[in-house]
Amino acid sequence: MTGDHGKGAGKTAADAKDSRRDRLKLALRENLKRRKSQARGRSDAASSESPNASLDDASEEKTGQ
Repeated sequence: MTGDHGKGAGKTAADAKDSRRDRLKLALRENLKRRKSQARGRSDAASSESPNASLDDASEEKTGQ
């Protein structure tokens, strides 16, 4: 009689922790995929630029020198 009251609440708390942990795992996995994709996009954009171009060349074009 006295031992039955706390058992149901313990299962719910454990289930809630597992549910939260699973959601966090999924969110972290999706975040990692998104960040990797962004990094690949940046490296592709950087490699597609002219290899002979430099920052000095770009600044001279802006100032007209």
